[in-house]
Amino acid sequence: MLKDQTVLVVGRGSGIARAVAIVARDAGAQVVVAGRDRRGLADAYAGEPAVTTETVDLTDEASIAALSARLGTVDHVVSTASARARGHLADLDRDAVRRSFDTKVIGPLMLAKHLAHQIGPGGSITLFSGVAAAKIAVGTMAVAITNGAADILARSLALELAPIRVNAISPGVVDTGAWDDLGADGKRDYIDTIRRRNPTGSIGTTGDIADGVLFAMTSPFLTGTTLHIDGGEPLS
Repeated sequence: MLKDQTVLVVGRGSGIARAVAIVARDAGAQVVVAGRDRRGLADAYAGEPAVTTETVDLTDEASIAALSARLGTVDHVVSTASARARGHLADLDRDAVRRSFDTKVIGPLMLAKHLAHQIGPGGSITLFSGVAAAKIAVGTMAVAITNGAADILARSLALELAPIRVNAISPGVVDTGAWDDLGADGKRDYIDTIRRRNPTGSIGTTGDIADGVLFAMTSPFLTGTTLHIDGGEPLS
């Protein structure tokens, strides 16, 4: 599906970003994984064929421009990076909220600005939103508004950058380590609650999300859409 194509994945060496990198590689792509910690990424992907690593900081436009200058033609760009700002309104930290927007909205916007001219025919950009934008809950306000902005960004870019296709992925709860700060018991209780509540009776896997990204990259008639891969969580 992606034979002889180049896929840039911005994100970590684990979780969803890693699953996306591996599924793209297994579909025939040459994959470049970029993040702030290039050494950590190199260690994480050591021994993985057809995966190379690069450096980029989504909160720094100069870093994004430098990455663009180092890359040649890119067929698909996927930005999985996030910086969550959870908490009730009274507890929200302004800098944390700003980082959330900078990483998940402004950073991907700058990626599109600097890389669009390098995306080949049939290419795509895939951004990440999240279920908090579709299921409003107390304590996730900053996450929700960041994800909602990512949805609008995908639609806006799809129009302005056409025929480059731009879509967003909105995952539900996936056990990627993001909930580890709840502690072992708290994490187990939280995930069990979501599992029981979801219409599918399950929570997501990184593979579920990566398969959705692969679909977004390879479906030529899909653009300006947010794919909700969330087990039906907003319905419950």
